Amino acid sequence: MALIRLAVCVIGVYAMFLIWGIAQERLSAPFPHVLGGKPERFRSVLLMNTTQSAASAISALLYMLITRKSGQTLLQTLGLGAKLAPHANGASKPHGVAKSNGAANGSTQPAPTAAPTRVLLSRFLQCAVLITCASPFGFAALSHISYPTMVLGKSCKLVPVMLMNVVLYRRKFAPYKYLVVATVTAGITLFMYMGNAPAKHKGVAESSLWGLFLLLINLLLDGAVNSTQDEIFTKYKVSGQQMMLWINTFSTAITIVLMFAPLPHIPTIHPGPGGVAEWASAMDYVRTHPDSIIPLLQFAFTGAIGQLFIFETLQHFGSLTLVTITLTRKLFTMILSVVVYKHRLTLGQWAGAAIVFLGISIEAYVKRQEIHAKRVIAEKEKAKIKDL
Repeated sequence: MALIRLAVCVIGVYAMFLIWGIAQERLSAPFPHVLGGKPERFRSVLLMNTTQSAASAISALLYMLITRKSGQTLLQTLGLGAKLAPHANGASKPHGVAKSNGAANGSTQPAPTAAPTRVLLSRFLQCAVLITCASPFGFAALSHISYPTMVLGKSCKLVPVMLMNVVLYRRKFAPYKYLVVATVTAGITLFMYMGNAPAKHKGVAESSLWGLFLLLINLLLDGAVNSTQDEIFTKYKVSGQQMMLWINTFSTAITIVLMFAPLPHIPTIHPGPGGVAEWASAMDYVRTHPDSIIPLLQFAFTGAIGQLFIFETLQHFGSLTLVTITLTRKLFTMILSVVVYKHRLTLGQWAGAAIVFLGISIEAYVKRQEIHAKRVIAEKEKAKIKDL
């Protein structure tokens, strides 16, 4: 059952974010003016983030209402009546670490206790703030480094995710997790590095220390988000969709406030004109460039549905498995491009792809062994109960 759930999550993430990527790429290209003027680019990152987070919050709410259990109150459905996890006693139980069975040695786990709603919501707000802060640094980095360099940096996201888990929450992982992180990161890095990059991607911009510094901030903030989400799942009995609802609700509220606020000109955070609300300029652009509406809606709704699969993965398999899926999606997209557009891969790139698949195979094998071990323990416990 766990392998089937993982397969569904992988297919959902791949399918939705392939369309999402196409829509995002279209939004980065100029759109024609309704009066026939010079085509202009869509520049409102806040509007893009607001539409996607709002659509994601609505999708999560509808999903929870449709799958709502009989007798469950609205507060319980929304996760506001969440319980502390049985093992939340100050020490977190990480994903990927073998769990001891209390029944086997005669001990029993403590019953779940009520979690303070204020504390739980503050955790969701923390994730929303980190997500909102991370986006500008990623976009600003592109002004100083090339896009291949950006993708290369994003491909190493597994490292900051694990680093922030260890630094912020003192979480430990099973040894094979470190091996998977090293293998997948090395494989994707080799795949990206050994490509025949165009000459225009080489030069000062690619080696800009400032751009790499901005990218590092973006990756660390992303890692803090993923590790905080892991901590929430460890300590509180909440579902992925409940987390999706509240994080995106808070994100929508934050970006709406920022869109209507006359923010000053800040080179990295807010590069637009100072003292002017972004909402007015964004609406004026949509009105004069109506062709941007459909890609914007595609970007929002495919991202929202994709997030349902993402949070399902995050809840049941942890952030490292999620990042592995999202990173390999980039690799599969590149391989699909090779097949469709007849690109040629270097020997080094094929080697990188093989290393990535090796890392994925290691994780799949170990997870299968863990599932089998849990089934054996469960069957032994059932046999003991029958003997009594």
